[in-house]
Order: sequence, then C-alpha cells, then structure tokens
Amino acid sequence: MQYLSYNERKQRGTFDFPIEIYCVNEHHPQYIMAFHWHMEYELLRIRQGEFIITLDDRQFTAKAGDVIFISSGTLHAGQPKDCIYDCIVFDMRMLLKQDHACQPLLQKIIDRDIWIDQFLPPNDVFLMNAISCLFTAMESKKSGYPFIVQGCLYQILGFIIQNGYFSSAPLKNGRNYKKVSQLKRALALIEENYASPLTLEQLSAAAKMSPKYFCRFFQEMTHHTPIEYLNLYRIEHACYQLITTDRSVTEIAFNCGFNDLSYFIKTFKRYKGITPKRYLTASSGALSAPNKEIAGFRQSAR
Repeated sequence: MQYLSYNERKQRGTFDFPIEIYCVNEHHPQYIMAFHWHMEYELLRIRQGEFIITLDDRQFTAKAGDVIFISSGTLHAGQPKDCIYDCIVFDMRMLLKQDHACQPLLQKIIDRDIWIDQFLPPNDVFLMNAISCLFTAMESKKSGYPFIVQGCLYQILGFIIQNGYFSSAPLKNGRNYKKVSQLKRALALIEENYASPLTLEQLSAAAKMSPKYFCRFFQEMTHHTPIEYLNLYRIEHACYQLITTDRSVTEIAFNCGFNDLSYFIKTFKRYKGITPKRYLTASSGALSAPNKEIAGFRQSAR
C-alpha cells in the first residue's frame, strides 16, 4: 500500500466500482502513513493499538474501535503505535444516480456544503454495525458483495445525516486553509524529487516562505523538521522497494536519495529499529504467513 505525501491519482477498485480496502500492520512497507491527500473519501478503522492521526492542521489520537471519516482533499498522515488498521477508500460519485432520491444530499457532500464529522461516534450501534458490515463485505468479496457494499455506504451516510454527524463545510479562504495549501506545495516537491538532493531553500521557496519561518511552520504542521520528514519519506520508499523489488540495499539507498550507504543504514535503523536486511527478512516472513491479508499485504497497492 504505497500512500505517500502527494495527491494520489490511483484508480481505486475498477472504473465502474471505484472502491478499495487496505489492511495494514507493522510488517507493511508503508506502516507509517506519510502525509498525502486524494479526491476520494476514506473510512479508517483502528482494529488494535493507537494511531496518532493528523487531519489538515490538527492532530488526534485514535484508539481501537475508533472510525475516522476523511473527506475529499483532506491532508492526512498517521503514526501507528502497536497498531493494526484498515482503510476503505472510495469515490463518492459511485453512489450518484440520475433522478435518485439521495442525489441532492450526496451532491452537497461532494460539493463540500456538508462536512461529515471526522470522528464518528463509537457508541452509535447502528452506524458501527453498518461500518462493520462494509468492511466485512470488502474483505471477503463474496458473490454479490457490490450490492452489500453500496447498500452499507448508503446506510452509513443515512445514519450520519439522520443523527447530525456533520456541519457546514469550512471556508476555503481562512488562515488554516492557506497553511494547509502551503504545506501541500512543499510535500509535493518532496514527493516529486525525494530521490534527488533537496535543500531547505528549495522547500521553503515551494511554500513561499523564508527558510527560517518555514522550519517553524513545517515543525508545527508535521511535528518533524523538514530534513527529518524528508529522511522519513525516503526510508518509507526504501521499505517499499525492499519488499517489492530485487534491488540490492546499496541500489535502493541511492534510488531513495541517499549518497552514503552507511548513513542510509544508520537512518533506516533510527526510524525502523532494525537494519534494512533484517527488515527484509522479517517482512518476507510475514509475506509467507497463511493469511496474507491480515499481515497487511494485499496485492493491490494504494
């Protein structure tokens, strides 16, 4: 599941059924959710442990049982702590039907006139049952599951509207919106150029800030310095390449923007707790587990 700090444009599911599920645990090459955003909507379910999630410019701690609704265009990232989590990403437009009774409200959600609450109440039994049914149907993909999936999505949205788990969408001309937009520009530069040398001056210029102010701004928004985040981003790409390619550790280090192998290994160990070779061995063991889906290695990539 390669979800990194950029505007994802990957096709979810199929053209006529644009929805996909991703199951993630500590063996996954992108276990840490780097900053990214996409035009689809997302339901994120915490199955075990804790997940420190950032949504635009706010940070929360989600725990087992929590379900987070992430609206289209929301910048988000997450730091798991002994965590297993699932994500369902879907295009809301799949539910739009001509002359459908739900169309006006769906259009308001898509147009962002309605902003669904990000943390859905875990004590709403009917809503949680519908969400559980959705995840079960997407995991099993038994015959007829598209009917169940679309029915669950309508149910979930119906309970949200019925019980008022939404508000008017935030204005796009406020200070917070401007800050998120500036951060997205810097993150996009990292995504496009992480394999090449990147300077603080280049990153701050992308955000249209001075280097000194940009450092404070970036730390405030991401809880990392720009260089820390760049290295973390490169290490996440290295993990993905270790699992999905036959390249050597040296080749992967250079492919991910490190020009010194020893520094790459030291940085990898700092973020992952083990060396690249041990990480590959541990992840290969997870891949050979009987239940690869629970191990977080679905064949489709996010």
